Amino acid sequence: MREPAPENYFNYFTEIEEHFRIARGTGLFLVSPLDWALIETWKNAGVPLEAVLRGIDAAFEKWRAKPPRARTQMINSLAFCSQAVALEAQAMAENAPRLRKQAAPPFSLDAVREFLARNAAILRKAGQEDLAASLDALDASTLYADLEQLEQRLTAIEEKMIARLRASASDESLFEARRALDLELKPYRGKMTADQLARLEKQFLERKLLEAAALPRLSLFYL
Repeated sequence: MREPAPENYFNYFTEIEEHFRIARGTGLFLVSPLDWALIETWKNAGVPLEAVLRGIDAAFEKWRAKPPRARTQMINSLAFCSQAVALEAQAMAENAPRLRKQAAPPFSLDAVREFLARNAAILRKAGQEDLAASLDALDASTLYADLEQLEQRLTAIEEKMIARLRASASDESLFEARRALDLELKPYRGKMTADQLARLEKQFLERKLLEAAALPRLSLFYL
């Protein structure tokens, strides 16, 4: 078993993406919108990064243990690993918690300020003046010492933005987004519970709404 590295909370997405690419062993591989939505569900559900990385390893080990003729399905999505990740998360939750050395933030105070200013400008241009003002009002210098609080504040603003998009979205656009999700998810539905599927659909639809409106993610995970 590999020794866990210092965990950087805000590297959650990039570490999972890179680990999956290496485990797949096929060089450059870009994760899909479905994969990003799935990572978001794990992050929002509090699934430890280590559980996700172990689950990816376990899924690939199980797949490679099959005879070549039995490998009828290539691992082209993180969704293939969802059962293994759930098992690893459960196992970690049942064991005594381990103290993990936290790494320093992967970004500087100046990068945070630029991120907030850039997103405020985008929101202002899109007519979301009050949300832009909320970003402008955040004291980056003070909150940089408490990134968890800053993330919570950004999440609250983002949730308000997404609620507006969902309320104004047409039935047709929501239908098309759900159809796109069904097509991508079809090979993996049997590997997820109803609750996991519901969370994944929510994250996927939110991502599609933001992309259609050309609005940014406000979480520090996207810095």
